[in-house]
Amino acid sequence: MTQNRNNRRQQLVSGMRTGLKKGWSGFVWLLKIIVPVSFITGLLVYFGLIYKLDFLLTPLMGWMGLPPSAALVIIAGIFTGIYGTVAALSVMPFSMDHMILLAVFTLICHNLIQESLVQGRSGINPFFAAAFRLVAAFVVTFCCAKIMGTTPETSAGVSAGALPGTDQAFTAWLAGWAMDTLKLTIQIFFIIMPLMVMLELARIFHIIDFVIRPLRPVLAFMGLDKSCGMLWMTAAVFGLAYGSAVIMEETRTHTYDKEALTRLHLSIGINHAMIEDPALLLPLGIPPFWLWIPRLVAAILVAYTFSVFSVLRRLYAQRTGHKKIRHY
Repeated sequence: MTQNRNNRRQQLVSGMRTGLKKGWSGFVWLLKIIVPVSFITGLLVYFGLIYKLDFLLTPLMGWMGLPPSAALVIIAGIFTGIYGTVAALSVMPFSMDHMILLAVFTLICHNLIQESLVQGRSGINPFFAAAFRLVAAFVVTFCCAKIMGTTPETSAGVSAGALPGTDQAFTAWLAGWAMDTLKLTIQIFFIIMPLMVMLELARIFHIIDFVIRPLRPVLAFMGLDKSCGMLWMTAAVFGLAYGSAVIMEETRTHTYDKEALTRLHLSIGINHAMIEDPALLLPLGIPPFWLWIPRLVAAILVAYTFSVFSVLRRLYAQRTGHKKIRHY
């Protein structure tokens, strides 16, 4: 009895040490992305350069039922995340229909650089991940616009010059950026470290299967493989940034089927942080249906479409192989 207690205590201490070590490693790696990317993005916002990129997306706004000025909000969301979208929508006079479409787009395609790099470290090409999310955001927003019957003329919007950089001194901006970044890193630290410790302890004491087992029907409904339960749950609850340490550690220490992992990444690229991100947009008065359902449906359709594509590709490869054999 005493021996068992000692063994469990040793396992507990060992698991905590290993979890803290892995958490710290993931935290440091994430800082190497967050700090430079957020600094460069902040400079683009400060000097107003980010809003001069709207010409890249303006021609596509009408196609999605949005006025040209909506390109400013989308650019801000792609580079700065949901917080940038909320800030922009709170000061720009869009109609509710346009706010819904902008919310749908940025919930799918936000913080693109950081989150694509995270996906790149855990099983999918980061450039493909970014391009896929961008295309998916346009397609889903286009479909929502058609369903809602929204047109660019629904509201006047604002001119391209309505969102300048900032009038504050550079030193004041730099201090504000440093403080915001510090708060963010502290928040990430206190999420990643205990999460990695709990994950390691759950692995040592064989608890993970009990946690993941109830999710299997959900994964099947989502068109995902049951082996990806921990990865999906982490991305769905914590998102790609906060959950990055767990996602990278899981893919590093476990062997996943390549197709199952790619299907997962396509799904969570569209639909992650299912609690926090939509909740940030609720104060703007956007109906909850549009904050949760479109990207959930899109993630399911993408997973099933990829599965069908994979099956057809294997059948084609087999058929081609048989032809080659006959030629020989």
